[in-house]
Amino acid sequence: MTHAATAVVRREVVVNAPIDKAFAVFTERFGDVKPREHNLLQAPIVETVFEPRVGGHIYDRGADGSECRWARILAYEPPNRVVFSWDIGPTWQVESDPDLTSEVEVVFVAETPGRTRVELEHRHLDRHGPGWESVRDGVDADEGWPLYLDRYRALFGEDG
Repeated sequence: MTHAATAVVRREVVVNAPIDKAFAVFTERFGDVKPREHNLLQAPIVETVFEPRVGGHIYDRGADGSECRWARILAYEPPNRVVFSWDIGPTWQVESDPDLTSEVEVVFVAETPGRTRVELEHRHLDRHGPGWESVRDGVDADEGWPLYLDRYRALFGEDG
């Protein structure tokens, strides 16, 4: 793992909400955070589901009833932390081998009773194998985690 230093993407955002609300909005409204155009299904996405438990999944459900399970919940510790796998490989297809997936940790830190800092770390990107840099570049680009976090912040009525 010689690329470990560059195999991590970190982003953060601050929202004007108590920590418990910040956590709940991220997990319960993840379908409003994830752009529907980020779609691996053959049909349009009608919903993105975040199953709030260790062993649960994040998945998209298509208009035709098809599903794409693209993440596994690895840690679920409300209101402080959630960790999920990123089971999408360098060819932007679902990766079924857990050894070839990265992980996303989202930590919620109360700055004041009504203000929460949300720290996102997408790590172990080099586990995706050859071409892993395209995954890193994709999630680090404006259409990646910055877009997700902007959409998340907007759910609180805030602009970037």
